[in-house]
Amino acid sequence: MGEALEKAKLAKESSKYTASLPTEVKNHALECIANELLLDMDDILAENARDLEAGRQMGLTESVLDRIRLSDDRIREIAEAVRQLIQLGDPIGEVLETIKKENGLVICQKRVPLGVIGMIYEARPNVTVDAAALSLKTGNAVILRGSSSSIYSNIKLVSAIRRALIKSGIPENAVQLIEDSDRETAKELFYLNEYLDVLIPRGGKKLIQTVLKESTVPVLETGAGNCHIYIDDSADPEMAENIVLNAKVQRPSVCNAVETVLISDCWFSENGSTLLEALRKNGVDLIGDKAVCKACQSVEHATEEDWHTEYLSLRVSLKITKTIEEAVDHINKYGTKHSEAIITEDETRAQYFMDQVDAAAVYHNSSTRFTDGFEFGYGAEIGISTQKLHARGPMGLKALTSSKFFMYGSGQIRN
Repeated sequence: MGEALEKAKLAKESSKYTASLPTEVKNHALECIANELLLDMDDILAENARDLEAGRQMGLTESVLDRIRLSDDRIREIAEAVRQLIQLGDPIGEVLETIKKENGLVICQKRVPLGVIGMIYEARPNVTVDAAALSLKTGNAVILRGSSSSIYSNIKLVSAIRRALIKSGIPENAVQLIEDSDRETAKELFYLNEYLDVLIPRGGKKLIQTVLKESTVPVLETGAGNCHIYIDDSADPEMAENIVLNAKVQRPSVCNAVETVLISDCWFSENGSTLLEALRKNGVDLIGDKAVCKACQSVEHATEEDWHTEYLSLRVSLKITKTIEEAVDHINKYGTKHSEAIITEDETRAQYFMDQVDAAAVYHNSSTRFTDGFEFGYGAEIGISTQKLHARGPMGLKALTSSKFFMYGSGQIRN
Protein backbone atom coordinates (compact mmCIF):
# COMPACT_ATOMS: atom_id res chain seq x y z
CA MET A 1 0.00 0.00 0.00
CA GLY A 2 1.43 3.39 -1.01
CA GLU A 3 1.85 6.23 1.47
CA ALA A 4 -0.91 8.33 -0.11
CA LEU A 5 -3.49 5.53 0.00
CA GLU A 6 -2.56 4.49 3.54
CA LYS A 7 -2.87 8.03 4.87
CA ALA A 8 -6.07 8.65 2.90
CA LYS A 9 -7.70 5.69 4.64
CA LEU A 10 -6.61 7.00 8.02
CA ALA A 11 -7.90 10.48 7.16
CA LYS A 12 -11.27 9.09 6.09
CA GLU A 13 -11.64 7.31 9.40
CA SER A 14 -10.60 10.42 11.33
CA SER A 15 -13.09 12.61 9.43
CA LYS A 16 -15.98 10.67 10.96
CA TYR A 17 -14.81 11.96 14.34
CA THR A 18 -13.82 15.49 13.41
CA ALA A 19 -17.15 16.16 11.66
CA SER A 20 -19.02 16.16 14.97
CA LEU A 21 -16.48 17.91 17.20
CA PRO A 22 -17.96 20.65 19.39
CA THR A 23 -16.72 24.17 18.71
CA GLU A 24 -15.03 24.44 22.11
CA VAL A 25 -12.97 21.30 21.45
CA LYS A 26 -11.85 22.57 18.07
CA ASN A 27 -10.95 25.96 19.51
CA HIS A 28 -8.95 24.36 22.31
CA ALA A 29 -7.04 22.35 19.70
CA LEU A 30 -6.29 25.52 17.75
CA GLU A 31 -4.91 27.19 20.89
CA CYS A 32 -2.75 24.13 21.49
CA ILE A 33 -1.45 24.30 17.90
CA ALA A 34 -0.49 27.96 18.29
CA ASN A 35 1.28 27.19 21.57
CA GLU A 36 3.16 24.19 20.17
CA LEU A 37 4.39 26.22 17.20
CA LEU A 38 5.85 28.84 19.52
CA LEU A 39 7.35 26.23 21.82
CA ASP A 40 8.98 24.51 18.83
CA MET A 41 10.16 27.75 17.22
CA ASP A 42 13.88 27.05 17.53
CA ASP A 43 13.56 23.53 16.15
CA ILE A 44 11.30 24.73 13.32
CA LEU A 45 13.80 27.43 12.36
CA ALA A 46 16.63 24.89 12.44
CA GLU A 47 14.76 22.61 10.02
CA ASN A 48 13.84 25.59 7.88
CA ALA A 49 17.52 26.47 7.67
CA ARG A 50 18.14 22.96 6.29
CA ASP A 51 15.53 23.59 3.59
CA LEU A 52 17.06 26.95 2.71
CA GLU A 53 20.57 25.52 2.45
CA ALA A 54 19.32 22.65 0.28
CA GLY A 55 17.49 25.21 -1.87
CA ARG A 56 20.64 27.24 -2.35
CA GLN A 57 22.53 24.12 -3.34
CA MET A 58 19.80 23.39 -5.90
CA GLY A 59 20.09 26.93 -7.29
CA LEU A 60 16.63 28.14 -6.24
CA THR A 61 16.04 31.83 -6.87
CA GLU A 62 15.91 34.31 -4.03
CA SER A 63 12.16 34.80 -4.58
CA VAL A 64 11.55 31.07 -4.10
CA LEU A 65 13.82 31.01 -1.06
CA ASP A 66 11.82 33.90 0.40
CA ARG A 67 8.64 31.84 0.08
CA ILE A 68 10.33 28.98 1.96
CA ARG A 69 11.97 31.17 4.60
CA LEU A 70 10.62 31.29 8.15
CA SER A 71 11.69 33.65 10.91
CA ASP A 72 10.71 34.38 14.52
CA ASP A 73 8.25 37.01 13.28
CA ARG A 74 6.79 34.81 10.56
CA ILE A 75 6.20 31.93 12.98
CA ARG A 76 4.54 34.32 15.43
CA GLU A 77 2.34 35.60 12.59
CA ILE A 78 1.41 32.02 11.67
CA ALA A 79 0.50 31.27 15.30
CA GLU A 80 -1.52 34.50 15.51
CA ALA A 81 -3.44 33.52 12.36
CA VAL A 82 -4.36 30.23 14.06
CA ARG A 83 -5.53 32.10 17.16
CA GLN A 84 -7.61 34.45 15.03
CA LEU A 85 -9.61 31.43 13.87
CA ILE A 86 -10.63 30.81 17.47
CA GLN A 87 -12.36 34.20 17.52
CA LEU A 88 -14.33 33.45 14.35
CA GLY A 89 -17.71 31.77 14.39
CA ASP A 90 -17.91 28.05 13.69
CA PRO A 91 -19.70 27.65 10.36
CA ILE A 92 -20.55 23.98 10.94
CA GLY A 93 -24.21 23.56 11.78
CA GLU A 94 -25.15 27.04 10.55
CA VAL A 95 -28.71 27.02 9.21
CA LEU A 96 -28.71 28.41 5.67
CA GLU A 97 -32.40 28.03 4.95
CA THR A 98 -35.53 26.64 6.54
CA ILE A 99 -38.62 25.70 4.51
CA LYS A 100 -41.89 24.68 6.18
CA LYS A 101 -44.21 22.78 3.87
CA GLU A 102 -48.01 22.95 4.12
CA ASN A 103 -48.05 19.28 5.09
CA GLY A 104 -45.86 20.02 8.13
CA LEU A 105 -42.59 18.73 6.67
CA VAL A 106 -39.65 20.96 7.67
CA ILE A 107 -36.67 21.21 5.30
CA CYS A 108 -33.54 22.64 6.89
CA GLN A 109 -30.30 23.30 5.01
CA LYS A 110 -27.19 23.36 7.21
CA ARG A 111 -23.45 23.74 6.71
CA VAL A 112 -21.42 20.54 7.06
CA PRO A 113 -17.74 19.67 6.57
CA LEU A 114 -16.46 18.70 3.13
CA GLY A 115 -14.93 15.57 4.66
CA VAL A 116 -11.32 14.82 3.67
CA ILE A 117 -9.29 17.55 1.98
CA GLY A 118 -6.19 16.83 -0.05
CA MET A 119 -3.79 19.78 -0.29
CA ILE A 120 -0.93 19.91 -2.82
CA TYR A 121 1.22 23.01 -2.59
CA GLU A 122 4.64 24.45 -3.30
CA ALA A 123 7.32 26.10 -1.21
CA ARG A 124 5.40 27.96 1.51
CA PRO A 125 5.55 26.18 4.90
CA ASN A 126 2.94 28.59 6.31
CA VAL A 127 0.37 26.84 4.09
CA THR A 128 0.96 23.69 6.13
CA VAL A 129 -0.36 25.37 9.26
CA ASP A 130 -3.07 27.39 7.53
CA ALA A 131 -4.53 24.32 5.83
CA ALA A 132 -4.43 22.23 8.99
CA ALA A 133 -6.03 24.93 11.16
CA LEU A 134 -8.80 25.77 8.70
CA SER A 135 -9.57 22.09 8.15
CA LEU A 136 -9.75 21.45 11.88
CA LYS A 137 -12.06 24.41 12.58
CA THR A 138 -14.44 23.20 9.84
CA GLY A 139 -14.46 19.58 11.02
CA ASN A 140 -12.46 18.25 8.09
CA ALA A 141 -9.49 15.90 7.99
CA VAL A 142 -6.62 16.96 5.74
CA ILE A 143 -3.75 15.31 3.89
CA LEU A 144 -0.91 17.71 3.13
CA ARG A 145 1.60 17.28 0.34
CA GLY A 146 4.10 20.13 0.25
CA SER A 147 7.08 20.36 -2.05
CA SER A 148 10.50 18.84 -1.47
CA SER A 149 11.91 22.37 -1.11
CA SER A 150 10.30 22.74 2.32
CA ILE A 151 10.09 19.12 3.45
CA TYR A 152 12.12 19.50 6.66
CA SER A 153 10.09 22.53 7.74
CA ASN A 154 6.81 20.77 6.97
CA ILE A 155 7.72 17.62 8.88
CA LYS A 156 8.53 19.69 11.96
CA LEU A 157 5.39 21.82 11.65
CA VAL A 158 3.10 18.81 11.26
CA SER A 159 4.80 17.12 14.20
CA ALA A 160 3.88 20.10 16.36
CA ILE A 161 0.30 20.12 15.02
CA ARG A 162 -0.22 16.40 15.62
CA ARG A 163 1.17 16.72 19.14
CA ALA A 164 -1.39 19.48 19.77
CA LEU A 165 -4.20 17.26 18.47
CA ILE A 166 -3.21 14.48 20.86
CA LYS A 167 -3.21 16.91 23.78
CA SER A 168 -6.72 17.99 22.71
CA GLY A 169 -8.08 14.45 22.49
CA ILE A 170 -8.46 14.59 18.71
CA PRO A 171 -7.16 11.79 16.43
CA GLU A 172 -3.71 12.86 15.23
CA ASN A 173 -4.50 11.39 11.80
CA ALA A 174 -6.90 14.26 11.19
CA VAL A 175 -3.76 16.06 9.96
CA GLN A 176 -1.21 14.09 7.94
CA LEU A 177 1.75 14.93 5.73
CA ILE A 178 2.89 13.00 2.68
CA GLU A 179 6.64 12.83 3.28
CA ASP A 180 7.57 11.07 0.05
CA SER A 181 8.50 13.94 -2.30
CA ASP A 182 8.28 11.81 -5.47
CA ARG A 183 5.81 13.30 -7.95
CA GLU A 184 4.18 9.93 -8.51
CA THR A 185 3.21 9.83 -4.84
CA ALA A 186 1.51 13.19 -5.23
CA LYS A 187 -0.31 11.94 -8.30
CA GLU A 188 -1.74 9.04 -6.28
CA LEU A 189 -3.90 11.63 -4.53
CA PHE A 190 -5.49 12.54 -7.88
CA TYR A 191 -7.40 9.27 -8.04
CA LEU A 192 -8.39 8.56 -4.43
CA ASN A 193 -12.08 9.41 -4.94
CA GLU A 194 -13.11 6.80 -2.40
CA TYR A 195 -11.29 8.66 0.36
CA LEU A 196 -10.79 12.29 -0.69
CA ASP A 197 -13.71 14.68 -1.09
CA VAL A 198 -11.78 17.56 -2.63
CA LEU A 199 -8.26 18.34 -3.84
CA ILE A 200 -6.82 21.85 -3.54
CA PRO A 201 -3.65 22.74 -5.49
CA ARG A 202 -1.76 25.87 -4.48
CA GLY A 203 1.33 27.01 -6.31
CA GLY A 204 2.51 27.80 -9.80
CA LYS A 205 0.52 27.60 -13.00
CA LYS A 206 2.09 24.27 -14.01
CA LEU A 207 1.12 22.55 -10.77
CA ILE A 208 -2.44 23.85 -10.85
CA GLN A 209 -2.99 22.91 -14.48
CA THR A 210 -1.61 19.41 -13.88
CA VAL A 211 -4.03 18.81 -11.03
CA LEU A 212 -6.98 20.24 -12.98
CA LYS A 213 -6.28 18.07 -16.03
CA GLU A 214 -5.43 14.79 -14.32
CA SER A 215 -7.37 14.60 -11.06
CA THR A 216 -10.57 12.58 -10.87
CA VAL A 217 -11.11 13.93 -7.35
CA PRO A 218 -13.07 17.22 -7.48
CA VAL A 219 -10.69 20.20 -7.53
CA LEU A 220 -11.06 23.56 -5.83
CA GLU A 221 -8.96 25.69 -8.17
CA THR A 222 -6.59 28.32 -6.86
CA GLY A 223 -4.80 30.46 -9.40
CA ALA A 224 -1.44 32.00 -10.04
CA GLY A 225 -1.39 35.77 -9.51
CA ASN A 226 -0.61 37.62 -12.71
CA CYS A 227 -2.01 40.81 -11.19
CA HIS A 228 -2.32 44.24 -12.84
CA ILE A 229 -2.65 47.87 -11.83
CA TYR A 230 -4.13 50.35 -14.33
CA ILE A 231 -3.19 54.01 -13.82
CA ASP A 232 -5.98 56.10 -15.35
CA ASP A 233 -5.77 59.68 -16.70
CA SER A 234 -6.93 61.30 -13.46
CA ALA A 235 -4.82 59.21 -11.06
CA ASP A 236 -3.11 61.18 -8.32
CA PRO A 237 0.64 60.84 -9.07
CA GLU A 238 1.74 60.40 -5.46
CA MET A 239 -1.00 57.87 -4.74
CA ALA A 240 -0.20 55.93 -7.92
CA GLU A 241 3.50 55.74 -7.08
CA ASN A 242 2.84 54.62 -3.50
CA ILE A 243 0.36 51.93 -4.56
CA VAL A 244 2.54 50.55 -7.36
CA LEU A 245 5.62 50.43 -5.12
CA ASN A 246 3.71 48.70 -2.35
CA ALA A 247 2.15 46.16 -4.72
CA LYS A 248 5.50 45.35 -6.35
CA VAL A 249 8.16 45.86 -3.69
CA GLN A 250 6.66 45.17 -0.26
CA ARG A 251 6.78 41.39 -0.84
CA PRO A 252 7.31 40.55 -4.52
CA SER A 253 7.27 36.76 -4.11
CA VAL A 254 3.56 36.47 -3.24
CA CYS A 255 0.60 35.86 -5.52
CA ASN A 256 -1.07 39.24 -4.87
CA ALA A 257 1.97 41.28 -5.89
CA VAL A 258 1.53 43.30 -9.11
CA GLU A 259 3.27 41.95 -12.23
CA THR A 260 2.08 44.37 -14.93
CA VAL A 261 1.35 48.11 -14.69
CA LEU A 262 -0.86 49.54 -17.43
CA ILE A 263 -0.59 53.32 -17.77
CA SER A 264 -2.78 55.85 -19.55
CA ASP A 265 -0.75 57.61 -22.27
CA CYS A 266 -1.76 61.04 -20.94
CA TRP A 267 -0.70 60.17 -17.40
CA PHE A 268 2.55 58.60 -18.60
CA SER A 269 3.56 61.67 -20.59
CA GLU A 270 3.39 63.78 -17.42
CA ASN A 271 4.39 61.35 -14.68
CA GLY A 272 5.87 58.23 -16.29
CA SER A 273 9.55 59.10 -15.85
CA THR A 274 9.06 59.76 -12.12
CA LEU A 275 7.30 56.43 -11.62
CA LEU A 276 9.95 54.49 -13.53
CA GLU A 277 12.72 56.15 -11.56
CA ALA A 278 10.99 55.29 -8.27
CA LEU A 279 10.73 51.64 -9.33
CA ARG A 280 14.40 51.57 -10.32
CA LYS A 281 15.48 53.07 -6.99
CA ASN A 282 13.70 50.17 -5.31
CA GLY A 283 15.62 47.61 -7.35
CA VAL A 284 12.86 46.73 -9.80
CA ASP A 285 13.81 45.49 -13.28
CA LEU A 286 11.62 47.21 -15.89
CA ILE A 287 10.16 45.47 -18.94
CA GLY A 288 8.13 47.60 -21.36
CA ASP A 289 6.14 47.69 -24.56
CA LYS A 290 7.37 49.68 -27.58
CA ALA A 291 5.93 52.97 -26.31
CA VAL A 292 7.58 52.63 -22.90
CA CYS A 293 10.91 51.59 -24.44
CA LYS A 294 10.77 54.53 -26.85
CA ALA A 295 10.26 56.94 -23.97
CA CYS A 296 12.94 55.28 -21.84
CA GLN A 297 15.59 53.41 -23.80
CA SER A 298 17.05 51.64 -20.77
CA VAL A 299 13.84 49.62 -20.34
CA GLU A 300 14.01 46.03 -21.62
CA HIS A 301 11.57 45.15 -24.43
CA ALA A 302 8.63 43.00 -23.34
CA THR A 303 7.81 39.79 -25.17
CA GLU A 304 4.43 38.10 -25.49
CA GLU A 305 5.57 35.72 -22.76
CA ASP A 306 6.11 38.63 -20.36
CA TRP A 307 2.43 39.59 -20.43
CA HIS A 308 1.58 36.05 -19.31
CA THR A 309 4.27 35.82 -16.62
CA GLU A 310 3.89 35.84 -12.85
CA TYR A 311 7.42 37.00 -12.03
CA LEU A 312 7.25 36.64 -8.23
CA SER A 313 10.38 38.82 -8.10
CA LEU A 314 11.50 42.45 -8.41
CA ARG A 315 10.53 42.60 -12.07
CA VAL A 316 7.53 44.34 -13.62
CA SER A 317 6.06 44.76 -17.08
CA LEU A 318 4.85 48.20 -18.22
CA LYS A 319 2.42 49.03 -21.01
CA ILE A 320 0.96 52.33 -22.22
CA THR A 321 -2.74 52.25 -23.14
CA LYS A 322 -4.83 54.83 -24.99
CA THR A 323 -8.17 53.93 -23.40
CA ILE A 324 -9.58 52.26 -20.32
CA GLU A 325 -11.22 49.73 -22.62
CA GLU A 326 -7.79 48.74 -23.94
CA ALA A 327 -6.57 48.24 -20.36
CA VAL A 328 -9.57 46.09 -19.46
CA ASP A 329 -9.14 43.96 -22.60
CA HIS A 330 -5.47 43.41 -21.81
CA ILE A 331 -6.25 42.31 -18.24
CA ASN A 332 -9.03 39.96 -19.32
CA LYS A 333 -6.71 38.41 -21.91
CA TYR A 334 -3.58 37.95 -19.80
CA GLY A 335 -4.78 38.04 -16.19
CA THR A 336 -5.31 34.98 -14.04
CA LYS A 337 -8.58 36.24 -12.49
CA HIS A 338 -6.84 36.94 -9.18
CA SER A 339 -6.52 40.63 -8.19
CA GLU A 340 -6.72 43.74 -10.40
CA ALA A 341 -6.65 47.44 -9.51
CA ILE A 342 -7.43 50.83 -11.02
CA ILE A 343 -6.04 54.13 -9.75
CA THR A 344 -8.32 57.01 -10.72
CA GLU A 345 -10.21 59.98 -9.29
CA ASP A 346 -13.11 59.30 -11.69
CA GLU A 347 -15.73 57.22 -9.88
CA THR A 348 -17.58 56.32 -13.10
CA ARG A 349 -14.44 54.97 -14.76
CA ALA A 350 -13.51 53.13 -11.58
CA GLN A 351 -16.89 51.39 -11.52
CA TYR A 352 -16.63 50.52 -15.22
CA PHE A 353 -13.24 48.91 -14.59
CA MET A 354 -14.45 46.97 -11.56
CA ASP A 355 -17.57 45.74 -13.38
CA GLN A 356 -15.79 44.71 -16.58
CA VAL A 357 -12.60 43.11 -15.25
CA ASP A 358 -13.03 39.38 -14.62
CA ALA A 359 -11.21 38.69 -11.35
CA ALA A 360 -11.85 37.40 -7.84
CA ALA A 361 -10.86 40.76 -6.32
CA VAL A 362 -10.97 44.21 -7.93
CA TYR A 363 -9.61 47.38 -6.32
CA HIS A 364 -10.09 51.11 -6.65
CA ASN A 365 -7.21 53.25 -5.37
CA SER A 366 -5.65 50.47 -3.33
CA SER A 367 -2.79 47.99 -3.49
CA THR A 368 -3.51 44.44 -4.65
CA ARG A 369 -1.58 43.19 -1.61
CA PHE A 370 -4.79 43.06 0.44
CA THR A 371 -6.12 39.92 -1.27
CA ASP A 372 -5.36 37.73 1.69
CA GLY A 373 -7.43 35.75 4.17
CA PHE A 374 -5.86 37.45 7.19
CA GLU A 375 -6.54 40.93 5.74
CA PHE A 376 -10.14 39.93 4.96
CA GLY A 377 -10.64 38.88 8.57
CA TYR A 378 -10.79 35.17 7.74
CA GLY A 379 -7.76 34.29 9.86
CA ALA A 380 -5.69 31.82 7.90
CA GLU A 381 -6.55 31.06 4.28
CA ILE A 382 -6.24 27.86 2.32
CA GLY A 383 -5.70 29.68 -0.97
CA ILE A 384 -7.13 32.27 -3.36
CA SER A 385 -9.81 30.72 -5.53
CA THR A 386 -9.89 32.08 -9.08
CA GLN A 387 -12.79 29.92 -10.20
CA LYS A 388 -16.48 30.80 -10.00
CA LEU A 389 -18.00 27.64 -8.54
CA HIS A 390 -18.43 27.10 -4.79
CA ALA A 391 -15.82 29.64 -3.64
CA ARG A 392 -14.03 32.68 -5.08
CA GLY A 393 -11.26 34.87 -3.68
CA PRO A 394 -9.53 34.17 -0.33
CA MET A 395 -10.87 30.87 0.96
CA GLY A 396 -11.56 30.92 4.66
CA LEU A 397 -13.77 28.73 6.83
CA LYS A 398 -16.99 28.80 4.82
CA ALA A 399 -15.16 27.79 1.63
CA LEU A 400 -14.29 24.48 3.30
CA THR A 401 -17.89 23.54 3.95
CA SER A 402 -20.70 22.01 1.97
CA SER A 403 -24.38 21.85 2.86
CA LYS A 404 -26.78 19.11 3.72
CA PHE A 405 -30.59 19.04 3.83
CA PHE A 406 -32.18 17.83 7.05
CA MET A 407 -35.82 16.78 6.67
CA TYR A 408 -38.05 16.70 9.77
CA GLY A 409 -41.40 15.00 9.40
CA SER A 410 -44.21 13.34 11.29
CA GLY A 411 -45.23 10.59 8.88
CA GLN A 412 -45.62 12.62 5.66
CA ILE A 413 -45.76 10.73 2.36
CA ARG A 414 -45.80 12.15 -1.18
CA ASN A 415 -48.96 11.66 -3.19
